[in-house]
Amino acid sequence: MATLHVVATPIGNLEDVTLRALRVLREADVVLAEDTRRTRILLERHGIATRPRSLHAHNEAARTGEALAALRAGQDVALVSDAGTPLVSDPGARLVEAALAEGHTVSPVPGASAVLAALTVSGLGGGGFTFLGFLPRRAGERSALLARHRSAALPIVLFESPHRLAATLRALREALGDRPACVARELTKLHEEVARGLLSELAERFAAGARGEVTIVVSGELPSRAREESPAAGPEESGPTDLDARIRSLLDEGRTPREVAARLAKAAGVPKRDVYARCLALRGSA
Repeated sequence: MATLHVVATPIGNLEDVTLRALRVLREADVVLAEDTRRTRILLERHGIATRPRSLHAHNEAARTGEALAALRAGQDVALVSDAGTPLVSDPGARLVEAALAEGHTVSPVPGASAVLAALTVSGLGGGGFTFLGFLPRRAGERSALLARHRSAALPIVLFESPHRLAATLRALREALGDRPACVARELTKLHEEVARGLLSELAERFAAGARGEVTIVVSGELPSRAREESPAAGPEESGPTDLDARIRSLLDEGRTPREVAARLAKAAGVPKRDVYARCLALRGSA
């Protein structure tokens, strides 16, 4: 039986492609790509002669019918997006659903993902995350979405246009509080940049805008902040400002972020990963 392969491609560096992905793209009868020009560069780099056909938001319905016809005829189909893993804020969901409905095999060919790449270098990951894709453009919808995640302990990962980066960072601060965050820009490319700090600090840093593709990681709700904002919080409970002062003091003594996290987490009632992330943010802003 023919197979629809969902193939991850590099998010920047063309070397970040798996051997299996190259084999599948070489052997597929049909290659569907969000942007054929970008995919052709990858194929030519690795000596693959197949000419990709476009499948994007404006022609997905028509291309889905063609792909299903190919699958019925016993032809293997490979689906790729501009970069990274298809269907992660990219077109292709309609094709996958239709192929499954007809009983065709749908097989993942995993690989690069901007979501996971940003999370791993942010200093905020390690215990799961919530992915929000691109935030809604309308302020009311955006605020409502963020409000639903305000109390979540897991980090939030999202994409954003470089032209709206500063505004989005300000909106995140307003909705979630001034949390540790990370802006990962142009990952795996020549001008890769990973900036860490508080949302307010990052908004100021990128006030003039940015270039390239951007992924944002925001820390989950910190228990110390939740206690500070709660009416029941007692005077003996230290808030984020006190914790920051203690972190800075230990960093000034030459302690590593890992040592600081191990020393302060239990006393502050904050998970080690959150103290560690705050160490990185404070050290980066310094």
